[in-house]
Amino acid sequence: MILTVTPNPSLDRTYEVPSLGRGAVLRATGERVDPGGKGVNVSRAVAAAGGLTTAVLPLGGSAGALIAELLGVQGVDVTAVTISGQTRSNISLVEPDGTLTKINAPGPELTGEESALLLETVRTAAGHPDWIAACGSLPRGLAPDWYADAVARGREAGARVALDTSGPALTAALAARPDLIKPNAPELAQAVGRPLATLGEAVRAAQELRSRGAGAVLASLGADGQLLVGAEGTFHGTAPVAAVRSDVGAGDASLAGFLIAGGTGPKALASALAHGAAAVRLPGSAMPTPADLRPEDVRITQDPPPELRLSRPALP
Repeated sequence: MILTVTPNPSLDRTYEVPSLGRGAVLRATGERVDPGGKGVNVSRAVAAAGGLTTAVLPLGGSAGALIAELLGVQGVDVTAVTISGQTRSNISLVEPDGTLTKINAPGPELTGEESALLLETVRTAAGHPDWIAACGSLPRGLAPDWYADAVARGREAGARVALDTSGPALTAALAARPDLIKPNAPELAQAVGRPLATLGEAVRAAQELRSRGAGAVLASLGADGQLLVGAEGTFHGTAPVAAVRSDVGAGDASLAGFLIAGGTGPKALASALAHGAAAVRLPGSAMPTPADLRPEDVRITQDPPPELRLSRPALP
């Protein structure tokens, strides 16, 4: 079972538009409404794969109620922490070539009592999951070290903890020794404070974060695939996609695929790549089912050439 924690969930409305013009009236050719937030998407992907998952969420207002309802329909068990504020709603505009424009609302401000209750709920809901995935941005009212507390409580409960966040929240949590972190290339560059132009530089950045407390680093490199640096070694993988329909939630589907496959080593990396590639072929933030996967497209290399240049250098 995989438990997810999303401190700042959202109700995501995705519209497919022919083109995006500033100041124009846009007529959508398709629309979706999905429960959103990184951890929410991980739970949705686990459920779509037929796995057991529980989502711990602070929820408030009509948007929060709809998120819980939609997740229930998708087979996700919800453990809600009721808050006084209104859960945020986000908007995504997707063009035919896959270009994505997102408007993310800031979300509610959690009180000190709500923050403490959310942390305690993580501990009490943990039970005996295979993994706890703590994901996403922190809402107003939560200090940057909130994830460090969440990681510590998860590990105290005997669970392995995966962390997908960025900035001060990520760097503060490293001391709590998360078993896995999942930055994208810019987040990896930001965490080490220097640009990354080659695969070797990305590997060294991941190794630095491991020296600061991360058990393993699963880094999304966009068009350049994914990089896994952990106790088993260094692996790089790709899964080419001919046409991207939407990359909303693709990284979350990738993390779910990694955890579903055990959360360690090249087998899990291959699963992550297959799930991420499947997600970008789907509309909105739809999560892939096993029928959507194309594992035959995945290529994994151990100890990849360090001189290989990234197609888009990552800046801190």
